[in-house]
Amino acid sequence: MTSTGDSAPTEGTTDPPGPATDPTAPENSDPLFGPGALFHSFLNDPRWALAMVRATVLEAAHPQIGAALAENSTFVAHPWRRLRNTFMSVQRLFGADAGTRQREAARLNRLHARLTGTDAEQRPYDGTDPAARAWVVATLFESVVTMCRLGGQPLERQDMERLYAEFLAFHTLMGDPPGHLPARLHDFWPYFDRVVEEELENTEAARIILFRLFDHLPAPPVLNGVPTVWAAGRALAGPVIGAVTVASLPEAFRRRAGLAEVPGAQTLMQGAYLTVGLTRFLPESWLATENLAELLDPSPDSDSAPARTLAALQDRMKRAAALVRLMTPAVPAPWSSATAPDSTWGTAPEPASAATPRRESEEFFRQVLDQTGDGYLEWPDLAAMARELASRLDLDEPEETRLYRAFADWWRELQGALDTDGDGRVSAEEYAAAVPSLAGPALIRAAEVLFDVTDKDGSRSIDADEYRALFRTGFHRDPAATRTTYSRSAFIKDFLSFMSGRARSTPYDAVLVDP
Repeated sequence: MTSTGDSAPTEGTTDPPGPATDPTAPENSDPLFGPGALFHSFLNDPRWALAMVRATVLEAAHPQIGAALAENSTFVAHPWRRLRNTFMSVQRLFGADAGTRQREAARLNRLHARLTGTDAEQRPYDGTDPAARAWVVATLFESVVTMCRLGGQPLERQDMERLYAEFLAFHTLMGDPPGHLPARLHDFWPYFDRVVEEELENTEAARIILFRLFDHLPAPPVLNGVPTVWAAGRALAGPVIGAVTVASLPEAFRRRAGLAEVPGAQTLMQGAYLTVGLTRFLPESWLATENLAELLDPSPDSDSAPARTLAALQDRMKRAAALVRLMTPAVPAPWSSATAPDSTWGTAPEPASAATPRRESEEFFRQVLDQTGDGYLEWPDLAAMARELASRLDLDEPEETRLYRAFADWWRELQGALDTDGDGRVSAEEYAAAVPSLAGPALIRAAEVLFDVTDKDGSRSIDADEYRALFRTGFHRDPAATRTTYSRSAFIKDFLSFMSGRARSTPYDAVLVDP
């Protein structure tokens, strides 16, 4: 599917070849996946967070990958959601179960097959390009090696060979043809240096990650109730993370991209890796990747230690914020009961007026529809919605393709009805002016797909347990069931009310609004 706003997405996309059979290691050799693999031991290493940022910059500096990220990714508007999804995907791809690995690889291949378009210089990009996909694997491997070196624990040659074999196995798992990654570690370093020196660019996506992402990073769930505390911490930590990341990049790329290095940045970088590395001596349960992922997106019915810790922290944060508000009271202005639910302490809500629905529609546009955060609604925004829903619901074919096609059809309807200035995209103003006309046949088809995957027993209705299961497993939310059963029409009506911006507090709200 194309991702440009001036052309509708194509009806179908041929998926790339499925993942190859997992390589079989020789008898008595170290496993390439699962708990016995070397890379698996790094998954819970806190330094991996710094290495991931570094690897992402190197990926984004590749012209094809950078263009795909800039056009399609939601990492700027929803960074915590993107991080959570990455955690879960890496866990599946490097886990012990071969079936889970192959299923996740197939899902990623379908996702990448839908990432096609052109960059700002009209150069085509393709999410299935084997050279670009090989570069992603290369940056991950090289960043792990660099992480160990900067952390004062450089890998021995034997361990480096073993780690490289594991990443080659991962590359094979993804089904990419051989030859794009060197078969031997000895040949990897000339390949890596050549790509850095000859192919990488100072792309828009790389600049966003280095200079904008941390300055505007939304608060993680634990700090949602204390924006002032988060803003202060971000103002201090953002420049430090940026400086550490720049200093850790290959010198050839820094020179090619014209990245200025802050005096003392090398010392700061090594200190950061060493300091973060010390946290690996904390209890293992505190650093487990699955626990961190749950903190980023807690399940409502979870009774795990991370979920309990998060709930306790959020409760204390709310109490502290309430205490601060009591100590610094503001005189409230007259307010209307019609607008009370949207009011904030010390700020007088606007009186109810004809402009209120339009304001709420524009707010819905920014929080839900504009998934990429660029201020406009285009196909990549709706594709990101479909991608997130398919991932949360763990859809396989053909349901996943049905969902994407329904959202693609909805985009054509929106573009035809709302793009009044003909620029190939929909602005917040254009959307707010035509809210009542948004629930067309295509959006109904999207709701039907969700109903079908929820109605697992084929009864043509959703009982209260199925309704809760949908949001717990797919959305990690626990909505209160208001009836014993939900008919197809009732389910679709609720979904349409949300997606057209007419209903604000439905179970779907938190799914696509989450950072």
